[in-house]
Amino acid sequence: MKNWQRNGILVGAIFVFGGLRLPFEAGLRGELQAAHLIPQALEIGTRDKIGQTSSAVALGGLRTLVATFLNLRAFGFFEAQRWDDVADTFDTIVDLAPKTRYYWEAGTSHAAYNASSYYLNQSTLPPLRRREAWRASVLRGRAFLERGIKNNPTDWSLLRNLGFLLSDTNLFPAFRNPDETFLAAAAAYRRSAATGNALPYVRRAEFISLARVTGKEREALALGRELYASKENRAPTVLLLLLVLEAHENPALDSAARAVEFFGTAQSAYENLCRYWLRTRELFPIYGVASALESLERTLAIPQEKSIFNKPLQSRPDADEWFRN
Repeated sequence: MKNWQRNGILVGAIFVFGGLRLPFEAGLRGELQAAHLIPQALEIGTRDKIGQTSSAVALGGLRTLVATFLNLRAFGFFEAQRWDDVADTFDTIVDLAPKTRYYWEAGTSHAAYNASSYYLNQSTLPPLRRREAWRASVLRGRAFLERGIKNNPTDWSLLRNLGFLLSDTNLFPAFRNPDETFLAAAAAYRRSAATGNALPYVRRAEFISLARVTGKEREALALGRELYASKENRAPTVLLLLLVLEAHENPALDSAARAVEFFGTAQSAYENLCRYWLRTRELFPIYGVASALESLERTLAIPQEKSIFNKPLQSRPDADEWFRN
């Protein structure tokens, strides 16, 4: 056999072997990426954003190093209050390091809190533009955090942060429907607790959110009673919400007597109910609270001029009012 024939056979064999090996290697790479043993390939847009040098470093396996430098760049944009650049930079950062919790939490905080606070207090913009920029920042923060959860579905902290964001008194008006917002917050806290890694207060936070959803009183009451079985869960807000939900279930309930059972003395029950009564910004239900306060004021001989009902209530969160001027 001549040399050119042997070389032809060898080249052909190499092509055949390579063709047979490609599906195997592609499947293996997919399995390794699914198991997070090797990183996903960089998207073209990400490579363009970080530049040729950084792209080469990232492709060399040092993506977290590039993400660290970009995080420093994002901080510079934050100091300059360049909010779109901050958001764009964090979008690139999480493409490089999607499993790093800190970047998801930092990006969320910049959008939902820092940028929104800036627009809330930036008086040089017309009110309508300020309001829409504020709301857009909050929604951007929520969307970014939800992306983080999709990438890290068992991360209890990201889920906890979503619940906190949705139930934040200064933010939830951006979502416009309180019932839907508090229900979503309760669901986020529930998922966080279900990971098995969350701290105990997460279930209390779920209850506090769920108790504020119209139509979910029975479900919330069941959860409240479950929490009450453990002494570590008997925080004042939990006890007060449990009292209110019991009054909703049974309008004939002696709420004052029940409050004394929870707090030990009439004085302690009255003080806790007064604080709860004044927390109108948080949209807590108040079934039975007024009657309990009236009864306890009679029991404690509170003078009319010192009645809790003479004190001004907190204004409810109203984005339209915030941006009226």
